[in-house]
Amino acid sequence: MPWILATFVFSAIFNASAHAEVYTWIDSRGIAHFSDYPPGKIPHQEIDIQPTSTVPMSENLRQGKRVSGIRDDVRGLLSTSDRPVRNSGAAAKSRAKLQKICDNYRRKLDRIQSKLRSGYSNDKGNTLRHQRRKISQQHSRECILR
Repeated sequence: MPWILATFVFSAIFNASAHAEVYTWIDSRGIAHFSDYPPGKIPHQEIDIQPTSTVPMSENLRQGKRVSGIRDDVRGLLSTSDRPVRNSGAAAKSRAKLQKICDNYRRKLDRIQSKLRSGYSNDKGNTLRHQRRKISQQHSRECILR
């Protein structure tokens, strides 16, 4: 029985503080003040505090798994290993050449991305983002959409 009473008192105290009102006013020196009690005769305003919104972590994890699954499905659909094989000798050389080109694009993209992560001024960052966009488009055209 004492635990039930303690729980009730504890929840009443925290619920009261959760619904506390907040007041703001500006004093004669122009300094803004905030408080949980009104300042008396000084003109003040009551601030309406919106309750915080929360998203359950399980929903974030579920969404992340769904997006990862979609990404894996798209990679599987776009992979070159599932495509039919043409002439063995010429096709193998062509695939090897294409693989080398695609690997080069990926290395360039990784290098640009690492430079962007290290931080640059706006002008340099914009130049790097432009290069990344250009190379990414070339990579998509030549390696993914073939």
